[in-house]
Formats: sequence, structure tokens, C-alpha cells
Amino acid sequence: MIRNGVEFKLTKVQDCQNGISIDLFLHLSLIPAVLIVGVLSFLQKRAQRLGIDHRLPFLRGRFAIVVPLDTIGSLSNRWSYGFAFGAVSSSVLLLFSERYIPFTVPPWARAIVYLVGALEVGLVYFPFFACLSTPFRAAGAMLGILYSLSWIVVTVWDTFTCPDGKILGRHQKIIIQWPCILSLVFLLGRFVYMLVKTIRIRLQLEQEDSEELNEQHQVEHVKRLLRKTPAHSKPLSWFQSRVYEWDPYFKFPNRIIGTAIISLIGLYTMTLADYSLSNVAFTQVEKWKNTLEQLVLSCNQTEGLKAMIPPLEEFIIVARKSWLTTTIFASLNSVAYTFHVLACYRKHMKRLWKGQRGFLPEKFQKPSSAVSVASTARYSGWQIAFTLWGYLIVHFVHFVFALLLAYGLALPIKHGRVVSMLTNLGIIILTIGLVIGLVILQVALVQIFFLQDKLSPTDKQKPLALNNRKAFHCFNYFFFFYNVVMGISNCILRLLFSIVVGTWLVSRIDRTIMQRGYETMDAGYSTWIGMIFADHYHNNPVMVCFCQLLVSNKLESHTAPVYSTYSNMPPEHAVNSLARRRWKLLYTLLRNPHLILLRKHHLSSPSSIQSSSSPQSDVLVRAWVMASQTQSQQTTLPEITVTPAEDC
Repeated sequence: MIRNGVEFKLTKVQDCQNGISIDLFLHLSLIPAVLIVGVLSFLQKRAQRLGIDHRLPFLRGRFAIVVPLDTIGSLSNRWSYGFAFGAVSSSVLLLFSERYIPFTVPPWARAIVYLVGALEVGLVYFPFFACLSTPFRAAGAMLGILYSLSWIVVTVWDTFTCPDGKILGRHQKIIIQWPCILSLVFLLGRFVYMLVKTIRIRLQLEQEDSEELNEQHQVEHVKRLLRKTPAHSKPLSWFQSRVYEWDPYFKFPNRIIGTAIISLIGLYTMTLADYSLSNVAFTQVEKWKNTLEQLVLSCNQTEGLKAMIPPLEEFIIVARKSWLTTTIFASLNSVAYTFHVLACYRKHMKRLWKGQRGFLPEKFQKPSSAVSVASTARYSGWQIAFTLWGYLIVHFVHFVFALLLAYGLALPIKHGRVVSMLTNLGIIILTIGLVIGLVILQVALVQIFFLQDKLSPTDKQKPLALNNRKAFHCFNYFFFFYNVVMGISNCILRLLFSIVVGTWLVSRIDRTIMQRGYETMDAGYSTWIGMIFADHYHNNPVMVCFCQLLVSNKLESHTAPVYSTYSNMPPEHAVNSLARRRWKLLYTLLRNPHLILLRKHHLSSPSSIQSSSSPQSDVLVRAWVMASQTQSQQTTLPEITVTPAEDC
């Protein structure tokens, strides 16, 4: 049995040679990825012709830029892009490990290697996003099915043929890879749905979706703004008022959903690795303790070391249980932060839509345009990194508090030292209570004796006006010496609270951990502010709907015939038709002054103009001047062009 256990441990450490190497497949996937991107680029046409189109006219504007996803304006296929990010998560976490670098490089070149690795991972997974966003649905669906199916086969084969690993032991790959496999299966189903929908549209069994600037939820949001607010609204439940209130007219962008999914998958993987590595570490510490215990038993003059063994053994047990417990709390805390960031994003966006910027520091109320756009590109990566590192930092803070709680409360009760523990705890609570009580006493004395009476019985508090000034000066003098001593303790408490709160909120970049005036030193918070401003300027529902109305009216004006406004006019608008025609006439004559000479009552010779001194002659002279100036400025063909008036 011992031999079998040793063999199992050895085989658990060794690499499996029966499966397909995912790392090698990642490198080889560059070839089909480049081919797929090339095909999609060939299908698209460029909006502007380049010099190469004149040299190679057979291209006909082909090989345009393939966009993987719109990270700012697009709100469609959000969950499809989210699962595409979920498929990328395993390779993104691989970049954090040393295993990604297959060869030895000097320390100064590691940054370049990581940059090349990030570009490689981005290019390998580029077809998933490009096939979802391409306007050529049939080609994108077919290529996406083939590419995602190959990744599913290789990943499932490697996972089930070599399930063991060095960190989690048995079934490590199954435990870690199942979110990635689930995301790939979802993408495969999405591509199949796209292909079926494209076929139905070709067979005219289904209507093609219209492409507009605005989404339906943005239209509904604007309609809600235009409605009258009801006098009596339905009261919110406890969950809606304290936790989250669902808004059907708000949707998170693709970037935010993808960031949240990768953060959750990364937290899941890091929690498993944390638990396994801590178990291995505590097991190794126990082995060292057993070795030390055997050394003490074999030697005679080791009374000092012998006395250290029981406390060390107790510390190992307490630390192991504390670390396991705080692992659960730190994981739940990080997951709650991930969802809380989504809620804060929606809250901040709604405030910006209303024109409210008071919740931002003064320096961040007008961020630079370049900084905002760059923040949009940085946000996802920084949010994922802050979430994972924040988990480790918060876990350590929880672990320290758990040890203090165990040695301060649990162990004294276990060892029967309840009286001494309560005595020490009572002294601490009494000291803190006296300090707080004296602070409250100062405020109460000032409220009763040193403030003037209320100006009105309905006032909530007394005015800021001193009363009994001589007594207040004596009160201020005697409390001066006590406040010096109390200020020292408050200074230490302020430092401790800043450290605890700063480490607790390190993963939340939606809130700065710096003091007022030093917010610019918080790079994470600066990225958050720039990102929400970029989304605000590009996704404001009122602005987007207004632009859609402009585009729709522009298209209607191009397709409608000239002066089509006057056709089919209702009878109730007949009164205004004369005024509208006159306004059209005035506008047309101002734009085309030579037409004044062609009107019926102005068709006369120049000699008659000279012999007449009526006001109409002045009009004709002015028209001649305006017509001559207009003709001198034009270099087009010598034919009369009439510019029709437009609706204003």
C-alpha cells in the first residue's frame, strides 16, 4: 500500500504524455487563425480607396480591417462575447505563470516576451470575436463552427486523457477547464444558431434585423424620460433598495460583461490553487515540526526547543483552519466586489446621463479625451488584475484578523482562561469607551452651554453662534492638555483604519483609496473615470436617439422628391401652406439671386430699368449685382442651377 501511494505521488508530479499539449496547440492555432482573419478581411470592402487599389484593380477594395468587437457602442450579442472572453480566460491566466515562457530570457526582456505572448493569445482567439461581429453571417458562422469545434475536441481530449495536475492532484484539469469548455460549447451553439438564421433569411422565412444606431432599450429609456412621473410610485423591496434594483432599460456593454466573466473564472481558478498550495505548505510545515520533535527527543540538552513544540503545533492547527476559513470569506468578498462594480457602473452612468458630476473629484470632472479613450482600452485588463491581486491581499488581511480573534478569544476560552480574557477585554473596552465618552461629553457640553438658542422652534439644531464666551475659553483651556494625549491615540487609529480600508478596497477601482487632493496618484481610479466618461459620450441614450432621428430624416430627405412636403397636405394645414410657400420662395431666391430676373413681373429690358425710378427698379438693379457676383464666383458649366429650399 505504501508503495502504491508513493507511485501515485510520483505519477501525480510527472507530466502526462498521453494527451495533446494545449500549449503546443495554442502556438499551432496561429495558422488557422491567420487564415480565418484573412478570409473575413477579403470579404469586407474598405470605405476609402487606397493607392494599392489603383495598382491592383482586381482587389476592388477588398481586405478591409476586421474588427473583433465594438467595445464602446455595440450592445448586441453581449453574452456571446462574454462567453468568448470565458474561452480566453484559461490562456489569459497562463500569461500570469512562468510556464508560458518556453525558454530562458534575461530579466530585462521579460516585458517584451509577455507583450509578444499577449499578442499571440489575442491573435489565436481573434477568430471567435471576428466570426461573431462580421457582417457576413454565413461565412462567419461556418468558420466559427469549424474553429470552435477544433478547440472543443482538443481541450476535451487533453482534459480527460490527462486529468491530473501538480497543484490540485487528481482531476485538476477537469476542475479548472470546465468553465472554458462550457464557454466553447456555448460559442458552438451560437455559431450554429447564426447559420440557421442566415439560411432562414435567405429562404425568406425570417426577416433580417435592421441596423440602427440606437437599441430598443435606449428608446424605451428616452420614452420613460418623456413620460410624466407618477405621483405615487410603488415602494421598493428591501433587496431593491439595499442590494440591487433591476432596470430593464439599461444594458451593460460587451466589455463590462466580458471583464466580469473573466474575473469570476480567474477567482475560481485562483481560489482552487490557493487552497491546494496552502494545504501543501501547511503539510510541509508539519513535516518540519515532526523533524524538530524527533531532534528534541534524540538530544538531551534541548529543553528550550522542547517547550516551543506545543505552541508551534497549536499555531499550525490554528493557522490552517484560519486560512481555510478566510479563503471562503475572501472569495465571497471578491465575488461580491465583482458584482458591486457592475452596480456602481450603472449608478455612475445614470448620474452622468443626468448631468450630475458632483460625485466625482473636481480634478476628474473634465478628463482629457485621449486619457478617456486610453482608459477604455486599459480598463478590462486592469480590472481583472486588480480583482485577482485584491483577492490575495484581502485574504491575507482576513487571515491576520482571524489569528487575532483566535488568540484573543477562542484559545483563552479553550484553555480555561476565561476570567483573564474577560478582564483584558473589559480593560480594553473600558478604555475605548472612556475616550469615546469624553468626546461625546465635549460635544454635549458645547450643545447645552456654549451655543445660543434656536432662532425658530422648527430649526433642527442651534445656530453656529457662541454663548457664554468666558466659560467656553476656560473649557477650551483645560481640555487642551487632554486632547493632546487623545490626539496621539487617534492618530494611530487613523493610520490603522487607513491601512485596513485601503487594503480592503484595493480591488475596487471604482472608488479611490487616496485622500482628497491626491486622487490623481490612484491610476486605477483614473482609469475608471476615463472609461465611464468615454461610455457616457458614446452611449448616452438621449444623444444616440437624437442622432438616429437625424440620420433617419437625412435618409428620408435624400429619397423624397423635391418639395414633397407640399404633396398630400392635410386640410387643416392649408392655412399655413401660403406662408410655407413664401418662405420657400424667399429662401430659394436668396440662394439663387439670378432667378429674381426671371420672375414674371421682372421680365423687362435693361433700358426700361434705367428709365424707371420705382422701387421695383432698385430690386432689379440689386438682383443684377447679386447675379453678377454669383456668376463671377462660380467656375462650373454656364447653366442655371436652382437650389430648392429645405425645411428649416
